[in-house]
Amino acid sequence: MLKQRRLIADQVAASLFEAEGAIDAALAKAAQLAGLMPGLRQEAGLSALIGQQAVERASEAYAALAQARRAICETHRELSVAQKQIGLGAVMYGDSLPKPPSMEAERSLRSVADRVA
Repeated sequence: MLKQRRLIADQVAASLFEAEGAIDAALAKAAQLAGLMPGLRQEAGLSALIGQQAVERASEAYAALAQARRAICETHRELSVAQKQIGLGAVMYGDSLPKPPSMEAERSLRSVADRVA
């Protein structure tokens, strides 16, 4: 039974890492596009009105991808909980870098930093 859970977890982890990578790649490409258009417009000597809607749409796409990244990060966090629930808490997936603090811990750190500043 443990072997079957491990095989399933391996498949889920591989798919998760692939999805994370795809979202990161799409986010980087969308940022590149959004950053490229204003510079090229200016280089061509065109009015700022030219292509404004395209810049806005590219920015919306970037924001949507950032939301998708947040969702896949939350998915990752939830799968870490499920991993422990099925008895695979000691199994490492991905790289050996330490996990980032939870969002709650991050908010607390920001709150403390804001009070100190």
